[in-house]
This record gives sequence, structure tokens and C-alpha cells, in this order.
Amino acid sequence: MSAAPDCQSLLDPRGYRQLPVLTLAPRPDMSALTAGRVLFYDNTKMDVGHFGVLFAQIKRGMQVRGAGNFIDFRETIRGKSNADIAALAERFRTMSVSAAVIGLADMGVCPAMVALTIAMERAGIPTVCLTAGPGSALAVAHAHYRAGKLCLVPFDIYQGSPLETIIALADAGVGPIVAMLTQNGAALDQLATVDHVIDCAPVAADGMLPLAAGDDDRGDAIAFDLVAERFDELHIGDGLPSVPPTAARFERMREYCPCDPAEIIIQDVGPSGAPVTVRDVLIAAVMAGCKPEYLPVVLAVVRAIAKPGYGLLQAVTTSFAGGHFILASGPLASQIGMHGGQGCLGPGFRANATIGRTINLLLGNVCRSVPGYADLACLSSPAEYSYCMAEDASLSPWQPMHVEQYDASATCVMVMQAESPHSVLDLVSTRAAHLLDTIIDCCTTLGSNNAYTPGSLVLLLNPDHARLFADNGYDKERLRVEIHRSARVKTSLLAGRGLGGIRPKDENAEYQLVTRSSEDIVIVVGGGKGGHSAVILPWALHSDPVYEAVRLPNGNYAKNIADFRQN
Repeated sequence: MSAAPDCQSLLDPRGYRQLPVLTLAPRPDMSALTAGRVLFYDNTKMDVGHFGVLFAQIKRGMQVRGAGNFIDFRETIRGKSNADIAALAERFRTMSVSAAVIGLADMGVCPAMVALTIAMERAGIPTVCLTAGPGSALAVAHAHYRAGKLCLVPFDIYQGSPLETIIALADAGVGPIVAMLTQNGAALDQLATVDHVIDCAPVAADGMLPLAAGDDDRGDAIAFDLVAERFDELHIGDGLPSVPPTAARFERMREYCPCDPAEIIIQDVGPSGAPVTVRDVLIAAVMAGCKPEYLPVVLAVVRAIAKPGYGLLQAVTTSFAGGHFILASGPLASQIGMHGGQGCLGPGFRANATIGRTINLLLGNVCRSVPGYADLACLSSPAEYSYCMAEDASLSPWQPMHVEQYDASATCVMVMQAESPHSVLDLVSTRAAHLLDTIIDCCTTLGSNNAYTPGSLVLLLNPDHARLFADNGYDKERLRVEIHRSARVKTSLLAGRGLGGIRPKDENAEYQLVTRSSEDIVIVVGGGKGGHSAVILPWALHSDPVYEAVRLPNGNYAKNIADFRQN
């Protein structure tokens, strides 16, 4: 849709970054490749299923063509930072290799593997990255936004693929791999072309997105159906109608913005790698339907997920069927209307719904983790629309989270990458020990991440269950200790199941605990009276709950939401 003379521009929710064009390292010809050494880097994915056959078959095919001097290097890439990846590429450069084949980019390690491929090319090492399964599309997206072109070889395999299938595909892949390592010029450019076109209109340097529309004095009268069509065309949004992000709405949102819109909060995340600025947060908050006074809490959430411990680098495109669970606690949460009582994780509460939605819109729009195109999610989850609640201190017999983490004057948020709530139904128990048994039984299943990788979890107790525990002498710490000690899974049940490459630290132990310590268990009271509580289980892969206080520009806690209003 092109701009018309009577068009009105929207603020583009995608942020702005000029797409780079990577200069690939010069390739050796076949004789030089044969005379040199070829690095095979295994990021430990070759331990999974029959994936290890890939390298073996590719080496055989290269030996037939005369190249047989191989160097094997094995080290996990999971959990590495961008600085770690750059250091790894430099380490490979010092090995004086002629070329490299690296793998495997499947599932959550795809972003890191593409980053390594780019770093190696910049270091002068001709590199081919092998991709697989749902990771192939994500690798292409990262290559598109971060390099413009890259040598990727996809294999249509997954962790349970039969041996004969992998052998056949590996044999067929040798030719393209050798060509990518020995061709130069136009031939190499053609081989390295990546096909990822979801942004049919580029992001403009002025940050505006033209849209034919009506006009009024406030600049708000843009037809929602036109906006929805334009956003669908550009893969912007979450599939639900969005509030058009006009300049007028943007300025009203700024009334409660305590910082410079140009400030960068998140760097180098997602396929696009575009910096996430305060301006981007404001636009997403408008689209989500936030009231301006929600913005200080929204910004605290964004600052929380930007912390290294959250693992956003992988969380933004993970295959995990969960969302960004947001828990707010403190006086400001109450002042802006966040809800922690009856139905707190469901529909009907604007602050909860729009604050949670803002985070997902922000990451999808700017990071370009577009479902079905540049996202690993197999099924995804309703939690990826919005997953947000407040803690209502009046419902709890114990201290609320903001007092535990900061002090009574503070408002804070906790964010955890988590599954949708797992219902804990117990209408009958009159003894705390019986209720605790029910809760412990819900703290993991063989299909949950924490069966294989211990991590944090949230216990969301309804007021009746919380009171039963308190009346029987339980405080939060006692609950944490008993859950940590008793929530476990038989180690013998884990072999050959779940997530390949992730196994208990002590495979000889009879049981594996699902938490690392009692501190991994977050306890909050919420909801209405009755027999329904919930356990919220974690992603747990290099990701922890993170906390962030809502602060004024001078670093102090705000005692009133009006403190944020611009003069």
C-alpha cells in the first residue's frame, strides 16, 4: 500500500535499523581447500539422536573430493553471550584453518550459531552453518537482518529422525557445502542468498509508516480496519486489532515517561538485532491499549527482561510454549488499577491485559520474532498474548513480594519465562500436609522443562489455601523448603525422553529435584476464594526470574504515580 496525498502517517512499530550487507570471507579454490585444514565445530548437538552422522558423512564426501585434513572442535554454544561468541570466532581464527563447517543450528541455539557464522566470516574464515528442523527458518531470518547473506545448509531432520534419512540428506548436502566453501563472486552471492521477506515495505529512517486515512484535530481518526490490513501485510502486531500508534497518542503516552525516548534498553536481540528503545516501548504501549499512567510499570518490565539472567537472547524465539509471566507488587500497581484478586490471570482487567500485551508486541514488532516465520514455537500459547497480574497484599497472610525484595514504599515487578498456569484443584483438604502433597505433585511432569533442567517455579495460592497453610504454622520459607525437598522426579524415567542433550547432573542419583534450592520457589497469594490455586512452571534453560523496581529518574522509589507525570 503506497502513500496517498491525503495519507496520515503512523509511527512504525518495528523500530529502525539499516540492514547490513556482510562481506563474506574470500573462498579458497578446491586445490587450496584440499591442501588446507577444515574445521568441524560441534556445538554438542551431534550428541542428539543420529545427528552425529551428519559430520561423519560430510567428511566422507569431502574426502572423495580430495579434502581430508579435518580439525574437530566440540563445545556448547548454549548460554554464550555475544562477547563469548566473538571470542570463540577469534579462537578459531588462530587455528589457521582454510574453512569451517559448523553445526547444528536447530531450535534455541540458532541465533547464537548465526552470530558465530557471521563472526567467523568477519574473521576471514569461510564458514557453512548446518541448520535443521524449525531452526532453519529462524536461522534464515537472523541471517537476513544481520548479514543480508550467509552460507546456510538446511536439513529437514529433527531429534528423532531415522539414521537412513540423515545419511541420505548428508550425502546430498556435500555438494552445496563444498560449493559454498570454494566459490567466489556472483556464484557465492547466489549460494549465500537468504530468502526471508516478511517486511514488504522497508522501515524508513524517519520512523514513520504511511497509511491512507481520515483526519481530525487530535490526529486519531485512522480507520481500524485499514490499520489492521496494513499491519497484517507487514507482520506487525499479534493478530488482534491494535490501537493506531499516531503521533498524538504517542505524545500523550509520554506524559508518564520518566526517560528519554531515544534511550536504548535492549541491545542485539531477536532476528532483527535492532536496538529496543524507550520510543519503541511507547509505541507498543499505545498499540496494546495502555493508559499513559501504566508506562512506568511497563518500562520496569522491559528493563527486567533486558537483564542477562532472563535469557532474552533465546527466550524471544524459543520453542517453549510459554510467555513472559509478569507479577507486579506495590502501591503503584494498585494505583494504576492492576488486579490480583478474583480472575486475576483472565480477561476483564485493562491494566493487566495491556501491560502484558505490550511486552509481546514490543518483542515481535522490533525484534521481528514473527510466528511462523522467525520463531521456533511449535504450538505457542495463549500466554504469549498477555500474562500479567498484580499481587494484592490484602489477600495474603505473609509479606508481599515488594517488601521481601525491596521495602514497603517500593513497587516492583518480577518477570519469568513460564508455562501457562497449571491448575491445582483441592476443595476438600483441611490439613496443610494434604494440600501440600497435591501441590508438590503438580510441580513437574515428564513433559515439563523442569523435569530435565531444575529451575524456578511460582506457586500462586488462592486466599483460602494460603490461610490454611498460615493457620497450620507455615510461612513462605517453610513452604519453599518443603517443596524444594519433595518436588522431584525419578532419574530413571528421564533417559531417552524430553530434551536431547539435557540430562541430570548426577545420572546415578535415584531422584532429580526440580528446583536448585528453596530460593527458586516464588510464592504469591492471589485470585478469589475457593479451591483453585496454580503452579507456574519455568522455561528454566539459562533463564531465571528477574526483579526490577519502578524508579524515578533520580533512582528513588516513586510514592505516587503522579510523580511520573511530565511538567
